[in-house]
Parts: sequence; C-alpha cells; structure tokens
Amino acid sequence: MTVRIEKHIEAKNAEHTAIGLLAEHTALSKSQLKAAMSNGAVWLESRHGIQRIRRAKKVLKTGEILHLYYDSLVQAQAPETAVLVADEGSYSIWNKPWGMYSQGSKWGDHCTIYRWAEQHLKPQRPAYPVHRLDRAANGLIILAHNKKTARAFLQMFRQHTITKHYGAIVEGDLGDLALPHVIDLELDGKASESVILEAKYSPDENTTTALIDIRTGRKHQIRRHMASIGHPVVGDRLYGAGDTGKNLQLSSTYLSFICPVDGGRRSYSLGESRSVG
Repeated sequence: MTVRIEKHIEAKNAEHTAIGLLAEHTALSKSQLKAAMSNGAVWLESRHGIQRIRRAKKVLKTGEILHLYYDSLVQAQAPETAVLVADEGSYSIWNKPWGMYSQGSKWGDHCTIYRWAEQHLKPQRPAYPVHRLDRAANGLIILAHNKKTARAFLQMFRQHTITKHYGAIVEGDLGDLALPHVIDLELDGKASESVILEAKYSPDENTTTALIDIRTGRKHQIRRHMASIGHPVVGDRLYGAGDTGKNLQLSSTYLSFICPVDGGRRSYSLGESRSVG
C-alpha cells in the first residue's frame, strides 16, 4: 500500500530539532524520517525562504515551518549509477543514465543527477543543474558547483552558445532527406530548430542512426521533431509506437563551449567517461 503524507508543522518554541518535531506529528519512524530528509522530502521555511533540510538534528527557531512530502513509492526508488566524464572544479560533466532525473520534486531528489554528484564527487560540493536531459534519455549533462558558474551556464544556454549533439536511433529510413536537414516546427508556440547532420540506415532493423544538432532547447524537442516527420525515436513511449520494450534510443553525445571560468574551448564526448564513487 502506498503511503502518502503531506504535513506543514510550525515550531512553537526553540527547543525542537527537525527530527523531533516531525516525529511528534507523524506516525513515521525516526529511521523513515531520517531517510526522507536525506532523500529531499523535507523542506524548511524560515525568514531566508524555503529550502530542503537534510540534517535531522538541526535546531529550529520559533516560527519556522517544516514541510514534509512523504511518498513511499518515491522513497523506495533507488538511483541509477551516473558516471563522471570530467571534473573541472567549479563545474563537472556527467554521463546521466537512463532513468535518472535531471531535477527533483518536492517529494524528493535522491534519484537526480545533481544529488548523485553531491554524494559521490570528491571533494564534495553542492551541485546545480543548468540544463535538462529527459529522464528517458541518457548522456552528457553539465552541473555547476557554485552559483556564479551556474548563472554563467544558464546565460550561455539562453544565448545558444553551447553546441549540443545527440545520437538517436529512429524508425524507418531517412535516405530521402538532403543533409543537413533542418526541422523548424514550432513547439508550444515557440521557435525551435533541430538539424539532422548524419544518417546511417540499417535495413535489417529498418532504423536509422542519426546525429542531430539542436539550436534551441524546447521540451522533448528531438522526440517531437522526429515524430513530426514520421520517424519517431525508437523506444519513445510518448511520441512513438508505444511500449516497445526498449529504452529510449536518444543520447546526448557531444558538448562544446567556451569555459566560463578560464575562457578556453572545452569539448566533451560520451565515450570519455570514467567511474567515480
């Protein structure tokens, strides 16, 4: 049975610890509450705003509010294993696996790429996502490790100064297309552009392996663009043929940009990763 609890608890005096106040107002055990805190399901509202709180023994101030968002299904999820591609100090590049999230929710963040990095990268640092990669996709993703670098990368993504290439296996033969082929179908009322750079057809599978450059970053852009021309990505349960039993065959394979720290050109390919943690 799924257990789902949402609680908003105000500290009436300055004697409460976070774990103590939660234990007083829920039927969850302290071990369950500690796990939920570690997994990002507890938030602290104070004069500084609202942010996740993970330290069970933190002493609360009068008037501060704990927000608990407990879902037993979310808590039972285990993160996949991410692989480090490069540690550049103030940012790092990772190979995010299929099934791992780019961002968390109020119910938890323990299955996200940034939480994996915070727990496994040495020396330990905070990690800030600066762009997204679909949970169903895998491949290269950038994490910043301080807010200044995060702001710089966010600006670079807004200005489209980061080159991003994706590898996709799509249904059917793209042989009739003159390459490079531009798909500029608007998505959600916004301009969007994907460019198919290369295509290699496999007649035995009736699929094509394509290299795609995206000039914009709309939600599910490649998946929606490829489906729009009749060649959905293999394994796409949302825009393709449904449940094919395969993972989504879409990978972020290449990133290139001017480093916001030292101004040098940086390029990363998917095959350069190494284990960490």
